[in-house]
Order: sequence, then structure tokens, then C-alpha cells
Amino acid sequence: MARPVDAALLAAGARLQAAAADVQAYGLAAAHLGLVEPVVVVSVSDAKAARDYRLLFNPVIESLAETGSAGAEGSVSLPGIEVPITRADWCVLSYDDADGVRQTLRLEGFAARVAQHEIEQMNGVFFLSRLSRLKRETALRKFGKSQR
Repeated sequence: MARPVDAALLAAGARLQAAAADVQAYGLAAAHLGLVEPVVVVSVSDAKAARDYRLLFNPVIESLAETGSAGAEGSVSLPGIEVPITRADWCVLSYDDADGVRQTLRLEGFAARVAQHEIEQMNGVFFLSRLSRLKRETALRKFGKSQR
């Protein structure tokens, strides 16, 4: 059940977008701020372009390309760690805008990767869970060493 886009959800979205802009993240999920609200922010521009953030309230991935590509992914939760993750080459998602109106958006390439990553994070799926146990443990060990 989608949550109504009310003042509390809008406030969470504003905090999320400000945090993403502050660290120049390509995307963030509310969970990164310790929130459980169903909202993500995603830059819909190319990875090399200036950030073009969209707030997506109650986002749902409606369809995915049958083809996929591996690409480096990381998280503000694990700075300095990037691992190859295979994601669909494009996705179509639905979401509520700030007025509560349901929208549809098709993203390709890098922006599609970011959206898939953040929507999974919002749903409690951390990107490292897409790795084998051995690769996940290696990434976590590397992160642990980098924090010493």
C-alpha cells in the first residue's frame, strides 16, 4: 500500500535530496538517513553530467530489460568500496510526485542502475547481497581495513 504524499513524506524527501546534493551522490534512499519512508532520490542524468535529482515517492519498478550489464556500484554506507553488480540495462518505474500524482519514468544506462540500486535499498535489499558470499566478505574485509 502506497503511503500518501503528506507533509511528513515531503519533509523526508527534502532532507534526502539535501543530503544527496551535499555529498554529490547519484542517488540515496531514506534508509541512509535512518528513515523508513518510501522515498528515494535519483539523478537522472548521465554519470559524468551535473546531478539532475528527482524525488520518487512510493517508487515501484514496473519492468526491467531482459538484458543486463555489470557495472561498479558503491554506497555512501561503505565509502571507497565498489564492486561489480549486474543490473538491467533499462527500467520503467512508477512513483508519486510531490503532488501525489502517479507518474511513470523510463530510465536507461547509469540512471537505471542508480534507480534499481536505491529502490532495492528502500526495500531493505543492500547491494552487497547481490554478490556471492565470498565476494561480499572480501568487500567487507577491504572496507574494514580501510577504516583502520
